[in-house]
Amino acid sequence: DIYMVNDYGYSPYPNKLFKNEQGANFTNVTPATLESRKASYGAATGDFNGDGLMDLVVGNSSGGGLQIFQNKETNAGHWLQLTLAGTSSNKFAVGASVKVKVNGQTLMDEINVGSGYASQNSSTLHFGLGSFTQADEVIIRWPNGSTETYTNVAADTRYLAIEKESLAPFQKANYQQVLSHPSALLEKTPPAPQNYNVQYHSAARKWNEVLINAIRLDFARPTVHARNLFHFSVAVYDAWAAYTDQATPFLLNKSVNGFFTPFNGVTAPRDVVSARNEAISYAAFRLLLHRFKNSPGAATSTPDMQLLFRQLGYEEAYTSTDYASGKPAALGNYIAQKLIEFGLQDGANESGGYANLFYQPINDLLRTDLPGSQNMVDCNRWQPLKLQVFIDQNGNVQGTTPPFLSPEWGGVVPFALKSTDKKVMNRNGHDYTLYHDPGIPPQLDPVNGTGQSSEYKWGFSLVSIWASHLSPTDGVMIDVSPASMGNIALSDYPTTVTGYRSFYKLTAGGDIGKGYTINPKTGQPYAPQVVPRGDYTRVLAEFWADGPKSETPPGHWFTLLNYVSDHPLFEKKFKGIGTKMDNLEWDVKAYLAMGGALHDVAITAWGIKGYYDGVRPISAIRFMADKGQSSDAAQPHYHPAGIPLQPGLVELVKAGDPLAGANGEHINKIKLYTWRGPSYITNPATDEAGVGWILAENWFPYQRPSFVTPPFAGYISGHSTYSSAGAEVLTQLTGDEYFPGGLGEFEAKKNEYLVFEEGPSVDVKLQWARYKDASDQSSLSRIWGGIHPPADDIPGRLIGKEIGNDAFQLAVKYFTNTVTGIEPALPSAQLYPNPVSKRQKLQLIHASTGASLQIMDVTGRTLFQTSLTENTTELDVSHLPTGIHIVVIQTPKGTIASRLIIQE
Repeated sequence: DIYMVNDYGYSPYPNKLFKNEQGANFTNVTPATLESRKASYGAATGDFNGDGLMDLVVGNSSGGGLQIFQNKETNAGHWLQLTLAGTSSNKFAVGASVKVKVNGQTLMDEINVGSGYASQNSSTLHFGLGSFTQADEVIIRWPNGSTETYTNVAADTRYLAIEKESLAPFQKANYQQVLSHPSALLEKTPPAPQNYNVQYHSAARKWNEVLINAIRLDFARPTVHARNLFHFSVAVYDAWAAYTDQATPFLLNKSVNGFFTPFNGVTAPRDVVSARNEAISYAAFRLLLHRFKNSPGAATSTPDMQLLFRQLGYEEAYTSTDYASGKPAALGNYIAQKLIEFGLQDGANESGGYANLFYQPINDLLRTDLPGSQNMVDCNRWQPLKLQVFIDQNGNVQGTTPPFLSPEWGGVVPFALKSTDKKVMNRNGHDYTLYHDPGIPPQLDPVNGTGQSSEYKWGFSLVSIWASHLSPTDGVMIDVSPASMGNIALSDYPTTVTGYRSFYKLTAGGDIGKGYTINPKTGQPYAPQVVPRGDYTRVLAEFWADGPKSETPPGHWFTLLNYVSDHPLFEKKFKGIGTKMDNLEWDVKAYLAMGGALHDVAITAWGIKGYYDGVRPISAIRFMADKGQSSDAAQPHYHPAGIPLQPGLVELVKAGDPLAGANGEHINKIKLYTWRGPSYITNPATDEAGVGWILAENWFPYQRPSFVTPPFAGYISGHSTYSSAGAEVLTQLTGDEYFPGGLGEFEAKKNEYLVFEEGPSVDVKLQWARYKDASDQSSLSRIWGGIHPPADDIPGRLIGKEIGNDAFQLAVKYFTNTVTGIEPALPSAQLYPNPVSKRQKLQLIHASTGASLQIMDVTGRTLFQTSLTENTTELDVSHLPTGIHIVVIQTPKGTIASRLIIQE
């Protein structure tokens, strides 16, 4: 049935109820009461009294209140109701779909979050069976992709379906028992608050570990977390640099992109080490509490932060920012406060939840459970995905259609990006800021297949071909040690798109890396490690997709930095020379260089992603397959923009083929020999999808069905750019291209490591001789994972190396007091009294003309704004709420920000 609410306050039509007459037609059966001539906005359905009839609730505005309508229909027919309870999936099975088969017909419904405007239907699914007294089959597809089938299910009963357990008549006690169990949504459970008070680690390192754990529990947002890591690095570095005249702080007493942070220095303490640790801890604690207060993992990450703070012996109640008092805690609080204020105006739209301001996708949604590219408007542009449920790489449920993450991130304030590398490009009336513009990627001419269409087709076809390497049972064994892999010189990278064909191995997979004859640190050959190719490729795709514990790529490179710093063969000598540094100095300097580089990568890569809006393989491969094949005009299904045929890998479906269909409906379609996709996996703990022939219109990357592809454009590869920059920083920071001892490694245990299918079938160690080898391996992993073609990869590698070098060179200037080009200090504003009572007048003294003032709350919401015509201004604050506010003064020379406390 259909019930329509029409907001009678603005519409001449009252609400309407249309009855479904056994699927034949709909009739208007609206009684006067259901017309509900009110301002109706929301409507939802559910069996409120458990009689098998769907009742109705209507939400009205303008004083109309809520209305509940009981269904008293007689002879309504038989019915079936299902309440789902997840065990491996989320508890309420959001994203699950249910098919009920009865007398040759299939009924389908799904559990969604939100059913209409300001309304939510009951999560108990209701199926009308008409005159039939049982369902022949009930098929439940859970959010994690597994399916369960039950047969001959009796009608007129509400059932409780418990994932992996049973389907039985609903009992409240059983449902409560499932809901009370610990959630198993995350395959890797969040870490419990832990003891970070290890004497070996510096204060900066302890707080970095807390931050990385918080990232693992937050939404998977590589741009946001690169910024968090950079701002954290600034916090701990400035807290360290404030106590020496041998280094230059980044924020204190500086104007960064027009934002000035007043600082008059601190009195030298008796115990510099203790003062630095205290200032660092207060700065990190306050900043991280602010940045992760709304995180989905805040229930764990906040106690984690508080636990470390208490273990270190500090007082959470101490919030003074009066660093002139000489208290290091006040300095730390002040640094955090200014970083928070800086972050509210640095272009990231933090106060708006980092939401996009103008970007809109050009293509309609691609439903991944349906075949083909589905009327894709532009085959060269990004296509958003419609999933049954979207669960990000960190395990957080985020609806069904994730928006493009950070397409306008090019406008965020960087660390070391140069104005000479900057462009402002306009598309559809909106400006996009680009650094290191690589130019447009290969484009497909969808009509004639001209221009660089052949490079587009070759690159995306390679992605499906490499997916044929994802089976551990194909008999292919390879040596994955540094004896056979890695050792690619910068000069080996192709400089033209046509050069990609000689760099990447189309059918065998991998690149031109030739490995190393000996380990230069030991003088001995590297020990071979021969494993099934399908295990190596799958581990590679999983490891570099998330990092070891899903800390996103920027966090991943911080974990590699910490891994190197802790290695027993490594000495903490800056650039590998001079005297050994203490742990704290090493960490704060290493973090600033690494954090600055990865933040600049996020700005660069996502600025390019936003402007060029490059297509992902799932859309491109399906689009080409919809067109046909482009290899032979004499063969069926030819089109110049179609996918190239490759014997044994990309072919046409012939008559008699198992894929031809019951009525031959798939004959002459494109088929691929590739990874078969998540529909072949029922139980991720025991099943492998394997490799085989599938229709190209159903192609799926090697990803879980609740994720599929990252929610942003492909060009350029963020992984390639992050990894190249991270490797460059590690190389210059340590003064050595090689990992300590000439070998870095990560072990994936047999049948334990892979998440969405079983494996690996043997223990696999990812091994790297040089930092650059790890970076190059990360880049290849995204091709095997079905996420990027080569054209996304190489520009990222080249740009990342340049960003890493520039960031490290600028960091060195801060470390050595030789930084130049810092903006002149702006005059600070004086606010008094502060705190100010609502009964008092606030006095504002500043030295700028042509300025404007804005008072915001801590979320960034503007409460008051005015122009400033005099250097001394008196403000009435009686109309403002009590609490902490931020005063922002915009001047011709930049921005001044101060904290203001208003009391009754």
